[in-house]
Amino acid sequence: MRIYWDLFASFFRMGAITFGGGYAMLPILQREVVESRGWCTNEELADYFAIGQCTPGIIAVNTATFIGFKLKGLPGALLATYGVVAPSFVIIGLIAALLQNFADYALVQNAFAGIRVAVTVLIFNAVCKLCKSSVVDKLTTVIFIAVAVLAFFLNVSPVLFVLVSGVLGVAVKVGKEAGKK
Repeated sequence: MRIYWDLFASFFRMGAITFGGGYAMLPILQREVVESRGWCTNEELADYFAIGQCTPGIIAVNTATFIGFKLKGLPGALLATYGVVAPSFVIIGLIAALLQNFADYALVQNAFAGIRVAVTVLIFNAVCKLCKSSVVDKLTTVIFIAVAVLAFFLNVSPVLFVLVSGVLGVAVKVGKEAGKK
């Protein structure tokens, strides 16, 4: 029963302290579920994030669901999902009630500007850690550079990038195995 509480409590904490959306949660997820708890590897987390981006819904919620399901099936998925979204319901309700009265204050605007900068740095740091475990050979380097360049210049769905990259990875692996025979 302890794992169920740990799943809920861990994702509740992440949901409560993460500002800036799913990408902002990446460094916290990486530290909590990979480094501290060992619930998944960096590679698995990168896979969950990629799939979470391609499936309907919020990336952080989808990722929590995948990790919960991996650990404890449907009950784990439900607890992790509920844990990550519960703080948002409370916080959004409070902000919606209060922000309208304070949004024009310079102090509030400056606080949000500072939060955006900090979140950007945290996302960059998490991406660097994931790159170390994901970009491991010539093929993954080429895919990384191609997707980075194309994503910068084209307004294309991330789903397309993930699908094409997956197909390319499978095609190269199958081609290498066929070449060995």
